[in-house]
Amino acid sequence: MLHLPGILSADDLDRIRALLTAAVWVDGRATAGNLSHHVKDNRQADERDSAAAEAASVVLHAVERHPLFVSAALPCRISPPLFNRYAGGQAYGAHVDGAIRPLAAGGAMRTDLSATLFLNDPEDYEGGELQVEAREGRQSVRLPA
Repeated sequence: MLHLPGILSADDLDRIRALLTAAVWVDGRATAGNLSHHVKDNRQADERDSAAAEAASVVLHAVERHPLFVSAALPCRISPPLFNRYAGGQAYGAHVDGAIRPLAAGGAMRTDLSATLFLNDPEDYEGGELQVEAREGRQSVRLPA
């Protein structure tokens, strides 16, 4: 697991948050595969929504400019990010991220890496830890925006 601080500027975060406030949100299970469909309970910005697509573009440009990300991942292609939110009692239970990701624009791509980008600071919400099961045991991650 690699922590990459400072991917998004304060201006990027403000812009993304404003865009996501205006975005259309749908049931998160829309992008869950067969194995994770039953453990995913959240809302997800509709990838076809123009505000969500613009927010994704901001994230993609920031990631593509981050030298540590580029050197660590050596990306050929980067799939557009999915934006998820959780209300009280919602969670995304134990699952393995799918290796083949359908794209809203059509087609699909193989995804060899997964990333989580926190858009809010930990003091702004309760819960929300990313929990990763590894050989060393469970790691809980809750990082600054």
